[in-house]
Amino acid sequence: MFAEWLFFVFSVLSVLGALGLVLFRHPMSGAMSLIVTMISLAGLYALLSAKLIFVLQLIVYAGAIMSLIIFIIMFLNIQTEDLPEEKGRFYYLLGGIILIIPIASFLIKVVKSLPGSETTIVGNGFGGVKEVGLVLFQDWLLPFEIVSILLLVSLVGAVVLAGKRRLSK
Repeated sequence: MFAEWLFFVFSVLSVLGALGLVLFRHPMSGAMSLIVTMISLAGLYALLSAKLIFVLQLIVYAGAIMSLIIFIIMFLNIQTEDLPEEKGRFYYLLGGIILIIPIASFLIKVVKSLPGSETTIVGNGFGGVKEVGLVLFQDWLLPFEIVSILLLVSLVGAVVLAGKRRLSK
């Protein structure tokens, strides 16, 4: 019962953080919403008994990567007047809600058709260091390296943009 309550809390926090990321106008508010989402996802991993993925989510994503993103946002020093005018923003939001309604109704039907919570979903060794390492470095090595290169390029790009912006002032 307590695990189901925690699952509900972490799920609601994940969705609210994702909505905040999309709806907030200022990048710093969006980054804070992303931190809430990442921490709540770490809680969901903990409920799944995926100990390694839980720790990696907290240390790497909610810690290191979000510190890097917040550093870049603060380095760029974006003010409210620097943000573009978003005309018709709520029309896009309404269109997105209309598109999501059929998907949400389908997902609700799927969740209601799932068996009860008495079934065992997780096997032995799920989320351990060896299992995750084997999958990551055998099956997903190229995407892993591509993501690391993209993060490096985005950091260099932010520093270059901030340098050009300071020279123009």
